[in-house]
Amino acid sequence: MFRVRWEKSALDELTSLWLKSESALRHMINAAVNQIEQLLRTNPLRRGESRGEGRRILFAAPLGITFRVEKDRRTVSVSRVWLYRVRGK
Repeated sequence: MFRVRWEKSALDELTSLWLKSESALRHMINAAVNQIEQLLRTNPLRRGESRGEGRRILFAAPLGITFRVEKDRRTVSVSRVWLYRVRGK
């Protein structure tokens, strides 16, 4: 089991997105954060796609995140979060 840590910059981004959103989108954001945390707690190196410099990217609608896995410390650090729209919606 890995510990998920949100860097301050990611928390600030998430807070800003949530505060600017209407009720329905806030519920979707909350659900996405819960899904992200569950996915990253177990085998995070198999989640999302790899990027350069040890970074990975993961999408859980309506959020995208970048994160790093620190295997020796059993920690996942979320460094960035953003809102995206699914095409056709």
